Amino acid sequence: MKKIPVNEFLKKYAKKISLSLLLVIILSFTVTTGVRTYKLHKVIEIPTLTQEEEKNLNSVLLDKYRDRLSILKSLPYPVKKAELDLLAESAIVIDASNGNILFEKNADEIIPPASMTKLVVLYVVFQEIAKGQIQLSDIVELSPETWACNMPPHSSLMFLGKGQIVTLEELMLGSAICSGNDAACAMANYVTGGMENFIERMNSEVLALGLKYTHFVDASGYSEKNTTTAREMATFAQIYLSKYPESIEKFHAKLSFTYPQEHNLPWEDRALPKQQDFSQGLPERITMPIYQKNTNPLLGSLPGCDGLKTGYINESGYNLALTATRNGTRFISVTMKGPGNNTQEGQAGRVHDGKEIMEWAFRTFQDYKNPLLLRTYKIPLVYTKNQRAYLVPAYKPEALTIPVIAAKNPENALEEVNINLVLPRILKGPVKAGQEYGAIEYYLGEHLLERIPLVSDRNEETVNFWLSAADFFAALTIR
Repeated sequence: MKKIPVNEFLKKYAKKISLSLLLVIILSFTVTTGVRTYKLHKVIEIPTLTQEEEKNLNSVLLDKYRDRLSILKSLPYPVKKAELDLLAESAIVIDASNGNILFEKNADEIIPPASMTKLVVLYVVFQEIAKGQIQLSDIVELSPETWACNMPPHSSLMFLGKGQIVTLEELMLGSAICSGNDAACAMANYVTGGMENFIERMNSEVLALGLKYTHFVDASGYSEKNTTTAREMATFAQIYLSKYPESIEKFHAKLSFTYPQEHNLPWEDRALPKQQDFSQGLPERITMPIYQKNTNPLLGSLPGCDGLKTGYINESGYNLALTATRNGTRFISVTMKGPGNNTQEGQAGRVHDGKEIMEWAFRTFQDYKNPLLLRTYKIPLVYTKNQRAYLVPAYKPEALTIPVIAAKNPENALEEVNINLVLPRILKGPVKAGQEYGAIEYYLGEHLLERIPLVSDRNEETVNFWLSAADFFAALTIR
């Protein structure tokens, strides 16, 4: 067999080889383009973010959208400042679902919280219950420093006494309804073994929540050295209610509390007279059932009111953390340094301010909930290995605060909301985690209420020239 030199072979068959190679390349490119096109149209399950990807996304979002991710925030649209007739020197009202500030007055003035302090006490107790460390049904031993007779003068009391048998749940009721300083002391001792440890725990909790001006030296709120602001107390109330919504019905909405009852007395005290004379001071053993109304004067008088907590010492004036709900909308207000020369005047001021601020809020705003749109959107993506961009809301408000502009009432305002979903037909890589590629826009008539950016939830880097070329043609099939 005659051998043909390589150079002669290549010269003789060069065209055929070139054509064959070209056909192979074309075929390979066609297959690649077909595969890329198929994957571009295929329904793909959303892959779960890795811990590193999730951490990266959260870091980017916190940096770019810090204001909207804050617990309290300004409304995302301009409104005319309300002129409310408030007696309290400091006040704020927020939408509980999203932290939008509807109105404020001297909200950063540092004022003692007084017995609003007990909300933080209850928060710590709820945390321990959630951890399984303690239970509502636990019997709490009452040491002498928790007895009502050993409380400071003019204290609000649950009327704990020597030998009583009391559950943790009853102490929480006594704190929430009667504002009992003795109840707060008993819970502090039970949870951490002593007041000093409990105060340290309270301060670490509020510090972790970013409350710079809220600080405690006692758990009852009796000391004028406890400090907070209306803004920070509203922030705390919003967190407290969002984490422990059951606290409303179980404790704060209760209209009254009677203590001690028969089951609270030791056997040897159950035969004692149920009437006692307190004119010479409180005895160690209290056997008489004492009926007390909830210290919150708006319960039963303001429609929808179901909490939250009063507070008073001379240095703070008459304080009130208030919440009410109507038609699925909940507002939280805090008024501090309310006037009054006595309890009757102070309560009257709380009622006036509470109704003034809440009735205005319910007349002016309504919550709009549309959770179906706050989801992940899959968008075709070219020039990257993974052919999908996963767009997620930069933040997810539980509800939007809708102003009542031209509607007859707040409920009708919701019917006037229009939604514009801004989504790209296709995206070209690379994409960056946290980068905006779309939006959900909420309009009331021509007024843009809020624009929630849709951002990529992960990074996607570009691929090589071969795949990019195939994606160029694959992209043409997206309509």
